Amino acid sequence: MSAAIAIPADRAPAARGQRVLARGRALARPFGRLLLTTVSVLFLASVITFGLGALSKSNPAAAVLGETATSADIARMNHQFGLDRPLVVRYLDWVWDALHGDLGTSWFTTVPVGQSIRQALPVDLSIAALALALAIVIGVAAGVGAALSNGGILDRAVTVVCSLLATLPPFVIGIALIVLLSVKAGLLPAGGYVAFGADPVQWLRFAILPALALSLEVAANIARQLRTSLVGALRENYAIGAEMRGYSRRRVLFGHVLRNAVAPTLAVIGMAIPLIIGGAVMTEKLFNLPGIAQLALQSTQRGDVPVVLGTLLVTAVIVLIGSLAINALQTLLDPAARRGSTAGGTR
Repeated sequence: MSAAIAIPADRAPAARGQRVLARGRALARPFGRLLLTTVSVLFLASVITFGLGALSKSNPAAAVLGETATSADIARMNHQFGLDRPLVVRYLDWVWDALHGDLGTSWFTTVPVGQSIRQALPVDLSIAALALALAIVIGVAAGVGAALSNGGILDRAVTVVCSLLATLPPFVIGIALIVLLSVKAGLLPAGGYVAFGADPVQWLRFAILPALALSLEVAANIARQLRTSLVGALRENYAIGAEMRGYSRRRVLFGHVLRNAVAPTLAVIGMAIPLIIGGAVMTEKLFNLPGIAQLALQSTQRGDVPVVLGTLLVTAVIVLIGSLAINALQTLLDPAARRGSTAGGTR
């Protein structure tokens, strides 16, 4: 008679299920907080935008019709825009339509807001993606190099350069890049845009300068945070023990330390997403890019509230999706979060 094979408690299906549920709860908590924060900010921003539009002395109907419009024409246009209804009712109608995918129609061009955003958004997404990729590559390379050369020439050089770049806004960096690489060297165009699908090579030539302008400040923040995390992690007992067993510092860093030290850097990357999108306003103007920031700026200047609100909503959603992705990676890679999830599953 064969003895029954004992299944360790931590490998039982019930225990595994509890650990999965605990990890799911650990991931859901930061997502819930982020979602609540984003919805609150979006609500306040939309209310303020509606309120400022109502308090302003400009009349969109009169601006659309021109100086020759009569009072009857303006009243008829106000009715068409829905401006003769109470402000609260107009706001609630916009929220309801937005939840169903309808962002309204421009008061000045009569073009659907969603169509205008779909035309402008690929410009921002492509350049923001390139900027984020450049920031991560440059920042990680500089941070790792500085950590390996802790106290050396490279470490001091990275610290000085990052401190300088962190104080410069993107439009200042953009002007310097235009002067150096476009005006002086003639290597890249100073402005304009070609869609990636039309010509990838030309897209890169036009996109590299604005992407660099947006990425260098973020790269500096990534490098400084990663360098600090790596230097601290290399002083931990497990890293020192690995070096004492004969592993090289490079192997210890890439094989053991980097994964544990990357979570704070992911937080910096998460905060960089709204920074890149916010910096796009001046960058698009500087490099003459037909993106969503320019669409929002032009609409704000002429009081086109439906377009302003539509761009605000889409921008908030983009920031939310990017932040959710970074939070997911940070939670999965953070050793403390993993230990907390496991502990929660065994209770």
